[in-house]
Amino acid sequence: MNAVNPRRWQALIVLAAAQFMVIMDTSIIGVALPDMQRDLGFSQGDLQWVFNAYVIAFGGLLLLGGRLSDLFGARKVFVTGWIILIAGSVVAAAAGNAWVEILGRGVQGVGGALIAPASMTLLMMLFSHNPRELGKAMALYGAAAPAGGTAGVFLGGVITQYLSWPWVFIVYIPIGLATLAAVPALLPAVQGRRGSVDVLGAVSVTAGIALAVYAIVQAPEQGWGSATTLLELAGAVALLALFLVIQRTVREPLMPLGIWHTPGLATANLAMALLGAAWIPMWYFLNLYLQQVLGYGAFPSGAALLPMTIAIMIFMIGVTARLLGRFGAKPLIVIGLVVLAAGVAGLSLVRPDGAFATDVLPASLIAAVGMSLAYIPAMMTAMSGVRPEESGLASGIVNTTYQVGSALGLAVMTAIATSQGAAELGNLPRLTDGFQGAFIGAGAVAALGAVLTLLLMRGPKKVVTDTGTPQEAARA
Repeated sequence: MNAVNPRRWQALIVLAAAQFMVIMDTSIIGVALPDMQRDLGFSQGDLQWVFNAYVIAFGGLLLLGGRLSDLFGARKVFVTGWIILIAGSVVAAAAGNAWVEILGRGVQGVGGALIAPASMTLLMMLFSHNPRELGKAMALYGAAAPAGGTAGVFLGGVITQYLSWPWVFIVYIPIGLATLAAVPALLPAVQGRRGSVDVLGAVSVTAGIALAVYAIVQAPEQGWGSATTLLELAGAVALLALFLVIQRTVREPLMPLGIWHTPGLATANLAMALLGAAWIPMWYFLNLYLQQVLGYGAFPSGAALLPMTIAIMIFMIGVTARLLGRFGAKPLIVIGLVVLAAGVAGLSLVRPDGAFATDVLPASLIAAVGMSLAYIPAMMTAMSGVRPEESGLASGIVNTTYQVGSALGLAVMTAIATSQGAAELGNLPRLTDGFQGAFIGAGAVAALGAVLTLLLMRGPKKVVTDTGTPQEAARA
């Protein structure tokens, strides 16, 4: 057993803050999108690549980040990730056209893909000595992700309103430097181990995800049944199939397929993928509705979503962990996805002449409660059954499925919104019709996640809650 680190709680602050910032990077650009669209020449449909460039690089390379953490040591990879994230922030802030912006966002995603699994490995090392402390640390760390995703919208509004959109990237530079300065004193040095890097596996899975998203994004323009779309989707499937073949044949695969025999891992990851596919499109189009239909500026738009952030923090830290200990994970995941579906369905009723108090606030709070109930139970179910030496891999897998689900979900909902009129800027009824279509689609995805979790998740599995006692992670 490793010696207890006396500064582990201070270290947890650094790790949770890193997770908060990495996930916030997926959302802080949300409020700034209209300004970026105007200054950099993005079309309405291509605007989503500011988001997807980050998410594809992040989600596609998380498994590689976990592997590199094992080989070179988690602290070294954590530091390297921050250096890359800072470099990407500089490029994104200085971009003068759409392609440079997308490049900078992709580099940021590479940095995030190194930071996230290294953070989880360090957390497990710091708190694995005490199940009760580990449960508390996991709850706080888990809350940092969705809170960062929602808080990014508000902070992006403040920055865009009172500074300018490049500052949503510049802000990462001093934060990153401060984090790097704190690493030597707070984070433990971790020895790596000998092994090889599955570069071909990393390239094939990332390329497959990127091509799938690209095909879905371009489908409304090219036609879903066109030869180009079908060839792109077939190429994506072939690349992902190649990835699975590689994992079966190489000596040290990026993702040993045997880990999927872990009870609950597959269904928990399915729930996380569908959760991301519902949640991310919801806030993306809600932000566009606030600005492009209701006419909110950057700061009012960000402030309008602040109640969601507060609700998520309250429920995740003060409520979800207690409910998890009492009822187990499966009921919370199912109920959370149902509540999320209800909230997003409420947003599908938005009107061209709507108001925040009636069209947005009630439904967005319901959606936030649903997210809060489902996220941590799904995360802990995915992590709780694996061996300690597989914790980094399991963390990479569950984060990958959430991010990939987010990217694919946003691509699909953007295609739906575009087909319903969301590209017609200035035509508020048609624009609203498009956003309504995206909300209906996202709500359907959340409802599907609830049904599949109810039918497929089996148990019992045990997780450690903040009470320090094992509880059922999933009950059939």
